[in-house]
Amino acid sequence: QVQLAESGGGSVQAGGSLRLSCAASEVTFRYYCMGWFRQAPGKEREGVATLDTFALTTYANSVKGRFTISRDNMKNTLFLQMNSLKPEDTAMYYCAAAAGAYCPTQSNFQYWGQGTQVTVSP
Repeated sequence: QVQLAESGGGSVQAGGSLRLSCAASEVTFRYYCMGWFRQAPGKEREGVATLDTFALTTYANSVKGRFTISRDNMKNTLFLQMNSLKPEDTAMYYCAAAAGAYCPTQSNFQYWGQGTQVTVSP
């Protein structure tokens, strides 16, 4: 049972930056696809970025060029660097993991953290 714990959320003004972290309990962390998802009030959860075991990344068009997903396998930690934040980035951000070399669809991510809130004011 993989446990994930997000941290690093907070309140910032538009244009600011935040770095989210996700600490994983799994010792085979490097064999998992990892992803960041977010959910704003009244909206469905959406994918933000994914990082597979080959270091290939995907980003939602809305965050491309502003966010960077990365991982430190030695520390079992996933990161999301968020720059040039916009009010529309306001959401609860979730870290997720899926066993396997490549990233699956959102519904097939097996493990989820409890989330960390990101609030961006105008």
